[in-house]
Amino acid sequence: MTKKILCPIDGSDHGAVGLAHAVELAKLTGAHLTICAVNLTVGGARGPTINHWKDEEAEALVTKAEAAANAAGATDVGTAVLFSRMAAPAIIAYAEELGADRIVMGTGDKRGVKRLVLGSVAAEVAGQAGCSVTVAR
Repeated sequence: MTKKILCPIDGSDHGAVGLAHAVELAKLTGAHLTICAVNLTVGGARGPTINHWKDEEAEALVTKAEAAANAAGATDVGTAVLFSRMAAPAIIAYAEELGADRIVMGTGDKRGVKRLVLGSVAAEVAGQAGCSVTVAR
């Protein structure tokens, strides 16, 4: 039975689709829903580290998603902002730390060569996570 759901978001339409599915699953199962955003970090070797979003932007992103989840009927919702150089390993590690038994996330429409060149965070999470993963489109 699903008791803890982790839903990574990135502010995209695909992330919103994943969130909608996560909210519905949380409502059906009574599971706790944690919404997270991975603030990707670059640099640091010989210069400053730079995050994709300013701290306030990342917090605003998860706060807005939490409000949307609550408005859609989710009752047990938490948020987190993760900092990492790579999204998929951060999501997987946080799911383990949280004790999540399901990750629900959206994915883009990458096919063929685009997928090979760009990769897919959802595909990496689905292939390596130690819990069930639902990929929503």
